[in-house]
Amino acid sequence: MTPPTTHPLLTATQLGLLLRAARKRRGLTQAEVGARLGLSQNRVSHLEGHADELSVKQLLTWCAVVGLELSVAERQSLSSETKMTHPGPTPASTNSSSTPDTPPEW
Repeated sequence: MTPPTTHPLLTATQLGLLLRAARKRRGLTQAEVGARLGLSQNRVSHLEGHADELSVKQLLTWCAVVGLELSVAERQSLSSETKMTHPGPTPASTNSSSTPDTPPEW
């Protein structure tokens, strides 16, 4: 059995894309996910594009429905390899008041 794949998330947009991809991999429609979450299809569509509006309870339930497990870990320092494969500003560089110990602004 292969080990689970992990996906570091730095933005709500990344979370929404991950939830959408997992839903599609499971062959679920937005309406089916919504029924299991007690939400309309329209609301699921909206939340996939605006994951920052999800409650923790909704996120945990959504993860269970689409076969994801949520875990939190301390952030690793960015290696030169990561910087090369993920170009663009880091959350700390987009917010001058951020420090390595504070979360990015969404």
